Amino acid sequence: MSDQPKTRPKVPDGKAAYVTTRQKEPNEKGFVGYETEWDPWQKEVEYQTPKKP
Repeated sequence: MSDQPKTRPKVPDGKAAYVTTRQKEPNEKGFVGYETEWDPWQKEVEYQTPKKP
């Protein structure tokens, strides 16, 4: 059996409807993590008190 390579290939950014995933740099132990960035699903509108009848 051959040894596995010590480096991981660079993965392109993953893009979906509301999320983007990026590969992080490997740490000292060689762990490669991923960061996830979510886009907002809805707008926030300032609350206005209703008129009195």
